[in-house]
Order: sequence, then structure tokens, then C-alpha cells
Amino acid sequence: MINGKDLKPQDISKPVKQLTKIDKLMDLPAPYDKPGMEPELTEPKEEWAEKFCASLDGYIGLDTFETPKTKEEKEELVKKFLSGLEKMLSDETNRSIIQPLMLSLDYCAKCHTCSEACHIYAATDGNELYRPIFRSDILRRIVKKYFTKSGKLFGSLVGADIDLTWETVARLGELAYRCNLCRRCAQTCPLGLDNGVLAREIRKIFSQEMGIAPKPLHEKGTMLQLKTGSSTGITKPAFLDIIEFLEEDIEEKTGWNIKIPIDKKGADILLTHNAGEFMAWPENPIAFAILFEKAGINYTLSSDLIGYDNVNYGIWYDDAQAKKVAMQQFEAAKRLGVNKIVIAECGHAHKAAAVSADRMTTSDNKIPVESFLPMLAEIIKSGKLKLDPSKNNFPVTLHDPCNVVRQMGIVQPQREIIKAVCPQFREMTPHGVDNYCCGGGSGFAIMNSMNFGEFRNKVSTRMKFKQILDAFQDTIEDSSIPKYVCAPCSNCKGAIRDILEFYEVTAKFNVHYGGLVELVVNALADLEKPFLEFLHDDEA
Repeated sequence: MINGKDLKPQDISKPVKQLTKIDKLMDLPAPYDKPGMEPELTEPKEEWAEKFCASLDGYIGLDTFETPKTKEEKEELVKKFLSGLEKMLSDETNRSIIQPLMLSLDYCAKCHTCSEACHIYAATDGNELYRPIFRSDILRRIVKKYFTKSGKLFGSLVGADIDLTWETVARLGELAYRCNLCRRCAQTCPLGLDNGVLAREIRKIFSQEMGIAPKPLHEKGTMLQLKTGSSTGITKPAFLDIIEFLEEDIEEKTGWNIKIPIDKKGADILLTHNAGEFMAWPENPIAFAILFEKAGINYTLSSDLIGYDNVNYGIWYDDAQAKKVAMQQFEAAKRLGVNKIVIAECGHAHKAAAVSADRMTTSDNKIPVESFLPMLAEIIKSGKLKLDPSKNNFPVTLHDPCNVVRQMGIVQPQREIIKAVCPQFREMTPHGVDNYCCGGGSGFAIMNSMNFGEFRNKVSTRMKFKQILDAFQDTIEDSSIPKYVCAPCSNCKGAIRDILEFYEVTAKFNVHYGGLVELVVNALADLEKPFLEFLHDDEA
């Protein structure tokens, strides 16, 4: 096993049981700077290591990739990977991403600016394996060796020095799932190069060419969505029952009789939610229904499940799957004759429908897509909602979803909203386009197979946990004061929920989490009882 500080890209092919391990993690602020405040790192179970590829760092993200048993299987694995690389480098087969891909492959100056920007590299105390350019350089060296004349002729003299064994391929596939694809590295790169693009291209080769992708993303995500219409797997009758339940819940919570419009032809807006909200956080779609009703918004939901579920997991690992979902979502909007789609609190749906879809379709097939954030900010500015900010008189901090701020440049609307309803708002440091990922990005939030949940909770979310603790340092150890982490993204909420549970922060220090619209509803002047559940506990 090689010390993480001494690891080199060429070591990816070394025939060792496990290439390296995480020896040290970044220190956390008080009160988690004390011994015994967090669980120790664990070793992978022996049966996992025998069946799957745990030979990178001991963690297993690719839960569908089993160790090949025969020489022929190993050779076939390498052959398929090389075939995928060839397609990756072709303008004909990879036209939508070829320009930024080739720039990122060809022009890295090795200045390591991206390393200082990476939350995973920082969380592991500078372990070389997690340096953004580490995986990029491995890919770069493989491409040079197998697809350039200089590499074939001069080999290691020109940096073409990585042998493509089956284990090299397997480790590189795992390494592509040690990146949240948050693109903070791309933002800080002085040349504008994108290591996240290279990580995703590796994932894409594994999925599209080799049929290997994490089960929560592909089988339980995309394929379930395409088969049943929703990543939750619920049926249309079940969805309609959920809507009835939400309407009953609104009346029970508020006393207001509000009907949620379904399949309203010719509405101005099709509002789409992450399907997980209906199952895990129904208070979020309830809050949207209340605010849109009070603001007089002409909107509808769709009972076409592809239309109601704005999830599109394909953007994390597979272009073909992403396009299938995006096209069906646009078709659902067209059938209703709406003027535009508005994306609710889901970061990756913002990216999928409003950014990535532009590379997947023509203008004739696309419906205009907007974020709910500028719209809600305008509603609040208009005075249509009568607000009493004193109802949210507790410390609140804001997590910026990467795909909202960095992919779409939406930074100020959410701040205008939160400042209008939260008198004790405090920013995380850094924030806005410089924010750190929640650690659940690119699928990590739903990847819990074997020991991958530990990697997320201990490593990829570590910087976000530090930011949360830093934001509440003045009150963190006073459990009598409720504190709220606002995360306007379903995926981010899932990751933050897991952090708070893993470190027992809610129970010990009264720290809660939720979306943005819930805070707005809680501040409505004519709301008799608190909308936020933890405030009910305080009243009791």
C-alpha cells in the first residue's frame, strides 16, 4: 500500500491488493474537534474486496462491477474501455462535449490551482489520489499511449507510461466516482479547464460501452424512471393519491383549502419537483402550492410521471439515458401546452433541463426552462405575500447548490428571498459561485451500497459540515437555540440530512435542515401556527 502523499499517476497499474488508504482527515471545528465526537474510518469487509474492486482506496462505488474471473473477461474489459476511449475522442460520436474535453486533455499546466479548490482533496489532508488532476493525468497518459503517434513511438519519454490492465481500468472507474462533478475546479482554473468533464467521460465510457454504472443511479434511477415514469417507481394513481394527501395536509397545517392543479391545459407554467420531495419531504411541494396560490400563479403539475418528476440521473453518467429522460419531460410539457417549465428545488434538474438539454435537442423540440428562484424573488418584491420575518427569528445559513450557482449563475435571488424572511441570516464562507459542494453531488447522496456511505459522510461532505459548524459557531453548543441549514435542492438536502444524522447534530445541538420555500411559508403573516415542525417542538 502506498502512502497517499507519495502516490503517482503511474501507480494506478501497480499489482497491489489496495493502492492506498485515507490516513488523515481535515480537522473539524468545535465541538467536533474533541476526541470521540465522530466515528472512526473502517476497513472494507473481506467479502466485498474479493467480489468488487476495492483495490483503489478500499471504498466501492461501482456496485455492479464484479471482479472478472477469467483471462478472457479481463481482456474483454480492456477492449471495451479502449473502444469507449476511441468514441470519446471522436467528433462524430462525442460532438456535444468534444471541445471542452479536448481542451482539458491537452492544455493542463499542472499549476494545481484546482487542487486547492477541491473539497475532497482538502478533506483528505492532501491525499494525491483525490487531487483533481490525478485522475485526469491518468486518462491523459492512457490516451497518449494508445491514441497518439508520439505515445506509440516514444512511450514513457512523452508521458505515455500507463499500462492498461484490467485493474487499471477498474481503479480508474472507481476513481471517477471520487469526484462530485461540482466544477469548482473548473471555475478556479486559470485556463478554464474542467477536470469534472474528464471524470464524467470515464463514467460515461463505463456505462455506455461497458454496461457498468452504480445501481442507485442506473437501475433504481434512470431505468426505473423510463419504465414506470418516475425514479420513485410510484404509479400514476399513487401520485394522484399523494396530491390528495398533500391538499389534506395543507388544510390540516394551515386551515386553508388549497387545490393543487393537475394537468391544467394552457397553464403558463409546468412546475416540476424532484420526485423524492413527495416521498421524503412533502412539506416542500406543499409550500410551493401555498405560495403559488397566494401569489395567483397560473401553473400546473403533470400527472404524466415523466412530467412530474424532474429527476434526470443520466447527466451524472450516461448521455444516452440523460437525453431519453429530457426529451420525455419536454414532451409532457408540450402536451399540456404550457409556456415554460419551472424547476423547483432540485439542483441537478436545473442543470439537466436548463443547461445540458441544450446540447441534446434542437430549439423546435425544447420548452423554455427557468429556475423558481428569480420568480419567487419577484413575487416577494411585488408585495403579493404578506410576510412577518420575526417568525423565523433563529440562526439560518444558506447552502448554494452547485448546479444552481455555478452552472446557471443564479446567486442573488435566493439571498433576496432569505433576507426578506430571516432576520438572523448568516452566510457560509465561501458562498455563492465559490461555494463548496454538499458532498452528495453527482449521485453520491443516493449511493449507499456497501461502504460508500462512509466515504460520503466522512470525506465528500466533510467540507460542507465544516462550513455548517463555522456558520453557527456562536450558537452551535447552545441546544436551546434552533438553527436551520437552508438547502434549496433535494439532492443537497439528502446529503445534509445524512451529515446531521451521522454526527448526531440535530439531537445534540438543535440543528435542522430544509428547503427555502418552507421558510417563506413559515413567515406568512396570516399563518396561525408554525409551518416548520421543529418550531412545534419548541412550543411544546
